[in-house]
Amino acid sequence: MVTFLPVRPGRLADVPSFDRAIGGAESNVACALAAFGHPARWVSRVGADGFGDHLVERIAAYGVDVSAVRRDPERPTGIYFRTAGDRGTGAHEVAYYRSGSAASAMSARNVDLAAARAGRVLHLSGITAALSRRCRELMRELTAPRPGRPLVSFDVNHRPGLWRDTAGSGVLLELARGADIVFVGEDEAEQTWGVAGGPAAVRELLPEPAVLVVKEGARGATVFERGHHDHVAVAVPALTVDVVATTGAGDAFAAGFLSATLRGLPVRDRLRHGHLFAAAALTAPGDLAAPPARGQADRLAALDDHAWGTLRLGPGWTQAEQAEEEANTP
Repeated sequence: MVTFLPVRPGRLADVPSFDRAIGGAESNVACALAAFGHPARWVSRVGADGFGDHLVERIAAYGVDVSAVRRDPERPTGIYFRTAGDRGTGAHEVAYYRSGSAASAMSARNVDLAAARAGRVLHLSGITAALSRRCRELMRELTAPRPGRPLVSFDVNHRPGLWRDTAGSGVLLELARGADIVFVGEDEAEQTWGVAGGPAAVRELLPEPAVLVVKEGARGATVFERGHHDHVAVAVPALTVDVVATTGAGDAFAAGFLSATLRGLPVRDRLRHGHLFAAAALTAPGDLAAPPARGQADRLAALDDHAWGTLRLGPGWTQAEQAEEEANTP
């Protein structure tokens, strides 16, 4: 969908104008992975309109394969507006205009399922399930167990404003139980399913996924991996970051973790790459930020625990090392 970002803080009623950007959890992940050097494909539906043109062109510019994106001549591209404030505050406002959109009409009959299943990892989001009954049927089809299914990654991404009924918590739990890798925030699990008691309690609710990533905000994240003694979970503290905007950080974290998974890195480094990708998003405005260069990310992920714990990242940190290297190049 197209995102409209306010030019200054304030209520939506008071903001005079907005800047246009691309938005969407799955496309954010695809763009970050492609920018980091992974082949990535985005499978979706957008309207046969100018906003659809903008999305397809901008996402393709990141190196994402958009050949499986279908254009809907009868339904518009979805859009949303948000305030500049942190999503976690009471002052944050979001106005979704996605009912009747091209994406809300996705189904197992009009989406290229072969293209969706062709990669090593298929990343899905609970946001799609909230759009319509047909979208929920598509998600159930993609998470159903079948021979040759790719590794299914699912970010719960509970957005109460998108659910028009009370079925959301049950649907999200069902989809999470059918996935191989699940991302969920500790506070999100409590809001969605009433689970309190920390990451271990979330794992008790979700024993099925081979990999469960519980994000704990500024404290860090914990991974439970089947076959690696779930009771000895791996936890990595978050980095100290000078935050510019929080929107998109969860998608960036998922992209970093999946990137390291595709590269076969150990669990600790998967979490650290997730934190580094999230730090890139947190220190830039908008929903989508370019990740650090691969060499920079690998170097930082390899720091000892003390150096990792004292690392502080601010705006422009992903470009600083590249600029220094260019300055020192004869």
